[in-house]
Amino acid sequence: MVSQTNTNKTDRRYESKTQDIAQELIKSTRQNSNIFNRMREQMRWDDKILDWTMSNPGLRVQMFRFIDTIPALQSKTEIAHHFQQYMSAEAVELPNALKGILNFSDPDSFPAQTAAATITKAVETLAYKYIAGENIAEVIKTIDRLRKQGMTYTIDLLGEAVITENEAQDYLQRYLDLMEQLTQKAQTWKRVEGIDLADGEDLPQVQVSVKLTAFYSQFDPLDPVGSKAQVCDRLRILLRRAAELGAAIHFDMEQYRYKDLTLAILKELLMESEFRSRTDLGMTLQAYLRDSYQDLQDLIAWAKERGHPLTLRLVKGAYWDQETINSEQNHWQQPVYNQKAATDHNYERMTQLLLENHEYLCGAIGSHNVRSQALACAIAETLKIPPRRFEMQVLYGMGDKLAQALVKRGHRVRVYSPYGKLLPGMAYLIRRLLENTANSSFLRQNQENKPIEELIAPPIVESTDTDSVTSSKPSTHPPIPFFNAPDTDYADTKRRTKAEEALSQVKKELGKTYLPLIDGEYQETPNYIDSRNPSRETELVGQVGQISLEQAEQAMNAAKSAFKSWKATSASERAEILRRAADLMEQRRHELNAWICLEVGKIIPQADGEVSEAIDFCRYYASEMERLATGKNYDLAGENNRYFYQPKGIAVVISPWNFPFAIATGMTVAALVAGNCTLLKPAATSSVIAAKLTEILVEAGIPSGVFQYVPGKGSEVGTYLVEHKDTHVIAFTGSREVGCRIYAQAAKLQPGQKHLKRVIAEMGGKNAIIVDESADLDQAVVGVAQSAFGYSGQKCSACSRVIVASSIYNAFLARLIEATKSLNVGAADNPSIQMGPVIDPQARKRILEYIAQGKEANELALEMSIPEGGYYVSPTIFSEVNPDDTIAQEEIFGPVLAVMKADNFAQALSIANGTDYALTGGLYSRTPSHIEQASREFEVGNLYINRTITGAIVARQPFGGFKLSGVGSKAGGPDYLLQFLDPRVVTENIQRQGFAPIEGAE
Repeated sequence: MVSQTNTNKTDRRYESKTQDIAQELIKSTRQNSNIFNRMREQMRWDDKILDWTMSNPGLRVQMFRFIDTIPALQSKTEIAHHFQQYMSAEAVELPNALKGILNFSDPDSFPAQTAAATITKAVETLAYKYIAGENIAEVIKTIDRLRKQGMTYTIDLLGEAVITENEAQDYLQRYLDLMEQLTQKAQTWKRVEGIDLADGEDLPQVQVSVKLTAFYSQFDPLDPVGSKAQVCDRLRILLRRAAELGAAIHFDMEQYRYKDLTLAILKELLMESEFRSRTDLGMTLQAYLRDSYQDLQDLIAWAKERGHPLTLRLVKGAYWDQETINSEQNHWQQPVYNQKAATDHNYERMTQLLLENHEYLCGAIGSHNVRSQALACAIAETLKIPPRRFEMQVLYGMGDKLAQALVKRGHRVRVYSPYGKLLPGMAYLIRRLLENTANSSFLRQNQENKPIEELIAPPIVESTDTDSVTSSKPSTHPPIPFFNAPDTDYADTKRRTKAEEALSQVKKELGKTYLPLIDGEYQETPNYIDSRNPSRETELVGQVGQISLEQAEQAMNAAKSAFKSWKATSASERAEILRRAADLMEQRRHELNAWICLEVGKIIPQADGEVSEAIDFCRYYASEMERLATGKNYDLAGENNRYFYQPKGIAVVISPWNFPFAIATGMTVAALVAGNCTLLKPAATSSVIAAKLTEILVEAGIPSGVFQYVPGKGSEVGTYLVEHKDTHVIAFTGSREVGCRIYAQAAKLQPGQKHLKRVIAEMGGKNAIIVDESADLDQAVVGVAQSAFGYSGQKCSACSRVIVASSIYNAFLARLIEATKSLNVGAADNPSIQMGPVIDPQARKRILEYIAQGKEANELALEMSIPEGGYYVSPTIFSEVNPDDTIAQEEIFGPVLAVMKADNFAQALSIANGTDYALTGGLYSRTPSHIEQASREFEVGNLYINRTITGAIVARQPFGGFKLSGVGSKAGGPDYLLQFLDPRVVTENIQRQGFAPIEGAE
């Protein structure tokens, strides 16, 4: 937070003048009537929508959701149908006028069609209050009008969601064309003092605003070098052409995760000799970010070194809701201020700092808050800042009267003017509507005639708005609550550096030998296998000892011996070992990420998510066991009934290679914390990672014999342990074939066996995503591509089928193909890569056989070239796939996607449910009835709506399916540990000779 000294300094130097100017400006904005002062019966529908949403929060949410959907709908019938669904939500109190137009039962009827036309027209009218035009011709008309009003402009292209390289190239070309056409038009303008002339100096008559992420579809803070190279290549083209045309370029700021990389790229690019002397360029900072003041200080120092001033646009920020939600979901520190007053206060500090350094950074004050603009005017007039170095900015359609009042005072006003089609502009429109209707919005408060003295008073920041963090650490006081571990934020340079250093260090440790752990001792074995890096097949990750059957028996005997004492160990002591293991995993996070990356070919961010999941399993199951250990009492007069749990005995965990750390950890620690002695037999291709888990459990204090690491051949050692008479629980994750075999083997009663074995088996899926006609295609295309090709399609939750409404099938497929083409395929330890190798040559061979089958029966929509030296398979898309085709029915476990067509939603659900599996599924839709129907009828264990279908989070999304996807309860859920426990009841008759203690009696 800002020191009191700074606050007082601002008040003393500029406050009196700020108050005078603010009084003048605010009175000017209230001179004419506004929508709140019109007679209600004279209001247009677009005005009514704003009026209603301001007075009814429930209606506001549903109305904005509906507006977001409109551009995707294909007919008036669909619009009417969706309008009725959104407005019929329970939380919505409808005004009488809305009830009137919703009074229809058939969306094909004339009243419904009339309602659709009315509301569509209202939304279009609303949109074009904030959008300068659909095309350049309309934009030029808008510019001509602004210039007549004494204002200048900057033009922004709507549709910043660039998800393909074609779109990135198109974005660049559209800006080149835009500058060309605006420059031609500018030749007809007479230069106007204040707009085109300042201090006797010509100002650029053309200015455009651009977003860096739109110049490269794979823009990623994890890959600063690759992102910078791609973006700068295109920015140089833009900057050179702008110089030839005499146009100015301003660089916008976007979401927080892109901020540091955006600033780093611009600082480096604009120091190049070719661009260093340019003064017709600008950057943006957002004052709602807690670190924005420091960023401004850093930019001033950089600008001093550069030696040529740039423009700095100061805004408050447009993604507050998104940033707070994102940080809460990821358990990261909130990057934004929680109070509006804190943002306003920081904005004022930054305004002062910026304008007091106007010789290095020209100030562009972007705000619709009269006080914010008045303070800037007061500082500029007090310091006599030259007009060239100071201007005010407003958004098109948002601060018209304030802009006019500022022009009247003699200030240059620039109007930020987006243009484009309604569909790509919808996200922008919703942001503007949210800003206009928020209770804290200055515009709203001014329109509602809040007392001027309150509106222009200095912002008062409550002391509670500190640098809060959504806690990810458990309380130290019992009972210990569970909090999910946050994934690494690779936008943070320090964390990214740690990741790079860990990867470099682990590479120096490759090739070591790893031995089994039996009865607390690492033992030599008769055989060893090589674990190789699937990204570079010649690179040895490590050699792993394979136990013999004699050693397997030795491990089983050690477990039996340790069970008596481990069973008697309290749940809290067992839980504490898990928590220590979780802490060790957190300490070794970057190292573990590197091992996962190198041994199984998983890119670092996905490896990081896996480590978070492993940490969560430890902490969550620790808390769950402590909860279960309290048992339950069912007492009544004369009788006590105690319900409690005891461990089953010996657990055999057979873990997979595709989540070699998270799943191995989850199954192992669940068995251990429940009091079972546990033998971990990992997949051969991920045995080094399992050895690292072993190191952690030993360091955390697991007793000898309680946990044992027993790598070995599945068909020999695995079968031996599964069939052993002393095995009580088998926890397995892997293929359907092996899982079914284990299930059958475990069902056989062995000589001397006195119990029935419990099998917990997760066996994969043939997962589908449905995309209906109301879906947000930007979101759907990205989500399907990530779900299908993340970790080369080797997640059991991966999307292998996408079922698309026939009306949008071609558009979706074309964009999906281009989005997939834009993925970088290569070695998983290269930060530019989005898709790495498959696990081994056998997997590659099997996947290629499926692709060959697909080529015979289906239409190949995409196959890409791939690098050499590793087990690479192209991301492959087949189109026009029939539901019964092999590639639509059998689990391929690779980057192969079948795209199918559905004529209606019922058919889409039927296709989705038409396999042997029921693991995960997804739906991209903005149709409430489809979402509700899918929730009921989509036969999957985990259904994800309007998001990717991979990446379940412990406790939030317990994971597991049914049908042939597996048997057992959901991992990371409240009943998972019950599978490792036997419940018992002890009943005691406490009557003695007809009397019994009565609770509470004296």
